[in-house]
Amino acid sequence: MTQPSVAKAPNRKLERKTAVDLTVVGGAGHVGIPLVLSFASKGLRVMIHDVNERALDQLRSGIIPFIEHGAKQLLQRALEEDRLVFSSRDSELPRSGPVIITIGTPVDEFLNPSLKVIKACIDALLPYIEDGQLLVLRSTVYPGTTDWLAGYLKQRGRDIPVAFCPERIIQGYGIRELSTMPQIIGGFTPEAEEAAAALFGLITPEIVRVKPIEAEFAKVFSNAYRYIEFATTNQFYMIARSAGADYNAILNAMKRNYPRAAKIPGAGFAAGPCLFKDTMQLAAFARNQFALGHAAMLVNEGLVLYVVDEMRRLFDLSQLTVGLLGMAFKPEVDDIRSSLSYKLKRTLMMHAREVLTSDPFVQCDPDLKPLHEVVERSDVLILATPHSAYKELDLRGKPVFDVWGFFDGTVNVL
Repeated sequence: MTQPSVAKAPNRKLERKTAVDLTVVGGAGHVGIPLVLSFASKGLRVMIHDVNERALDQLRSGIIPFIEHGAKQLLQRALEEDRLVFSSRDSELPRSGPVIITIGTPVDEFLNPSLKVIKACIDALLPYIEDGQLLVLRSTVYPGTTDWLAGYLKQRGRDIPVAFCPERIIQGYGIRELSTMPQIIGGFTPEAEEAAAALFGLITPEIVRVKPIEAEFAKVFSNAYRYIEFATTNQFYMIARSAGADYNAILNAMKRNYPRAAKIPGAGFAAGPCLFKDTMQLAAFARNQFALGHAAMLVNEGLVLYVVDEMRRLFDLSQLTVGLLGMAFKPEVDDIRSSLSYKLKRTLMMHAREVLTSDPFVQCDPDLKPLHEVVERSDVLILATPHSAYKELDLRGKPVFDVWGFFDGTVNVL
């Protein structure tokens, strides 16, 4: 079996030939901004190309549109040094320098990957990209997409080097992780591989070289494995609770001074824009023979329904107001994409008298209420996202359903 080539990242700067050294398509998004600011901090002048005019305006004003630790200072410095160029028109793309595309392959309503988003993006950009410009796919793609893209460009008579360099950052800590974690490089040709290694070598300490499809698998395998891990602990939680046992007590007993169990995660809602989607992409690639992935999806999505069923077993919800604490898909972020808190809300609305929601970080949901109002008006609470701000919260004696094992014994946990 061939081992991936691992080498120290090249320590050299790109030669400045134009007013823009690098273009990041989708550069005002969660994947794009940490990347843009990391390259700008190394002296590159970067074009942020994005259709989201509001996000572009915020960045021009020195505002980060979402939580990204360490980004504000880097943005301010990049603006002061005139290292950022903002664009929403394809015609404004520079005709030289690498182009990184942060648009991935979504899954459709049948949970199958859809290449049409990437194809539409490429078709829109092609008239403004010259032969020889490096084209890098950055977000998760369906395995084989890089090879498909190289073939598609060749059919169009274009000579554009293509590489896949997967994004693997933790939400909110992308800038830190880009500077400390290895970067996987999968170039369709040796020339594309070298160009991508030279580019990402500016911001990462180490380069790992593999084939494009191996780089694509590395990304989806990582996310699918994590999703299955969460499904395992969530299944354990439901089994334990159904038997009248305290899963967190069991988990603590399993992990105490026992290294082989140390990495078992706690129970909780496994959500977000990547884990479910990437697991389903892998299942589609495996011709729906990825039984572990499908089982994980049923468990993780089913945990929401289990919680509602437990609430209905304990209470007559039709007479009660239920308050949800936390609507982001994970703690300490403001991102609600694919958050299971919203599935929980929709399901509860079919049974409860009223459902109230609150989150200390989320700014884009007009239905959110102040935290004190949700606590005051609710008969029962559900901890949907375990933000640290809730740790010292006065719940006024209200019962709270806590899947996460977040609250200690001073809270009336169901």
